[in-house]
Amino acid sequence: MTEKKIRVLVAKPGLDGHDRGAKVVARALRDAGMEVIYTGLRQTPEMIAEAALQEDVDAVGLSILSGAHMALAPRILELLKANGQGNVKVFLGGIIPDEDVPQLKTLGITGIYGPGTSTEDIVRDVRTSVLGEPAV
Repeated sequence: MTEKKIRVLVAKPGLDGHDRGAKVVARALRDAGMEVIYTGLRQTPEMIAEAALQEDVDAVGLSILSGAHMALAPRILELLKANGQGNVKVFLGGIIPDEDVPQLKTLGITGIYGPGTSTEDIVRDVRTSVLGEPAV
């Protein structure tokens, strides 16, 4: 019996035009055996939630460098819940001030990663949160 692959949507919400980090993370997740869908730049929260629904993902990774994370991330979480996808894990990477981290985690963001976070840590956290057990 083959194990179901973890499906992850990597998205760039808002007007931020820099996606190098998102592509590095997407490649690391793919290289770790996950199925990765990358939405591209300048996605609206509605577009991201719809893609997550259509692709039947286990997790959504958001990359936000613009400073709009306190508006975009809660809206995406709200839309996922409205689509019946409250179980989808949402991760956030980018420039996130320390003072915003507790509120984002309270809202339901599973993991928050800043510049310099190792891709191994991100892969491990996605596996652990989606599978509910530490990765071997």
